[in-house]
Amino acid sequence: MLIPMSRIVGFGGNIIRRKFQHGSIFLSRSVSVIPDLPESHEILRKTCRDFAEAELAPNAWKCDKEHLYPEDQVKKMGDLGLMGITVPEEYGGAGLDYLAYAIAMEEISRGCASAGVVLSAHNSLYLGPVKGFGTKEQKGDFLTNFTSGSKIGCFALSEPGNGSDAGAASTTAKDTGNSYIVNGTKAWITNGVESEAAVVFATTNKSLKHKGISAFVFRKPVKGLSLGKKEDKLGIRGSSTCNLIFEDCELPKESLLGSPGMGFKIAMKTLDDGRIGIAGQALGIAQASLDCAINYARTRTAFGASILKLQSIQQKIADMATRINAARLLTYQAAVLKDSERPYTKEAAMAKLFASETATFAAHQAIQILGGMGYVTDMPAERYYRDARITEIYEGTSEIQRLVIAGNVIKEYEAKL
Repeated sequence: MLIPMSRIVGFGGNIIRRKFQHGSIFLSRSVSVIPDLPESHEILRKTCRDFAEAELAPNAWKCDKEHLYPEDQVKKMGDLGLMGITVPEEYGGAGLDYLAYAIAMEEISRGCASAGVVLSAHNSLYLGPVKGFGTKEQKGDFLTNFTSGSKIGCFALSEPGNGSDAGAASTTAKDTGNSYIVNGTKAWITNGVESEAAVVFATTNKSLKHKGISAFVFRKPVKGLSLGKKEDKLGIRGSSTCNLIFEDCELPKESLLGSPGMGFKIAMKTLDDGRIGIAGQALGIAQASLDCAINYARTRTAFGASILKLQSIQQKIADMATRINAARLLTYQAAVLKDSERPYTKEAAMAKLFASETATFAAHQAIQILGGMGYVTDMPAERYYRDARITEIYEGTSEIQRLVIAGNVIKEYEAKL
């Protein structure tokens, strides 16, 4: 049964702190938690943290090594209400805000980054546009049936030839009067293999360029849609990534999400939201890297003492902790702005940029602290490093984030002139 997160008062009572399969343990955090969160959000944090430590972390190494989709854990996340955390309760969701979502993303990703990206792509990229732009009938079908964790969705915007140029969609959807015929290929689709529904973007009027892109939502599988090979990735290997290949794929007229030509607007709004989720994922990876580094440094001795007492190690820990806390503040700021219905595009880009680069930095420093042990799979530091790297790429590269930030800053200055 789906449990609204607002009703959860804790998970599992006395959860024993469990070791990673290959050596590292979580440390309780106190100094890095923002002190003024509402009590409900702190309860949510603890619930997600306990779940991650009990259910995700012990299995993360296996998901990574064997490229296994964490099916059982995703269903349990659904039981906790996480697979529809911002969806209104009337459609089977938990009805919580985006700050709650950012907190959940950090704690889940701290346990397993693959589970984190499944959670993010499903909530931000699939449920998000349906919730924001779907008809009542679409919401009833594509939200209500996708909040329990038993079914997930995907989001198909990128193409083999367009990369960061989201407005250059070569996939087409021809209006036949009674349906749309879709042709083209979508690339790098997270949850592409396991998903049972998709939000897809295609050009319906080439003459209008990006204003001629429309969005569609439909069930999978469907005739005319095939999947490309499952990509063998550097990191987040428990999450599937593949191409969606459309060959005269017929979609009913009611598949149109929003009105014709709204696709680019829907995509940009969805990516703004998604960047807050990815910032949360990056935070989780960064915090896990710091936890791993401190735990190892406490027990590793050199020159007759714990290496945690060495100034060079302390400097790395100070830099990691400072960047993580700054990234967390940026992420919370973006989430609160969204929740208060104020502009947040710039802040979401800032949070995603800084948190993702912090994740890569923290994972790098963790490996340095662990030395040779950081370079082997006996410890999770090398997995954190591999998982972190993608956060600087998907849902807008760091270069794109800087363009978004600079464009908004310049616009703000010009408005004052």
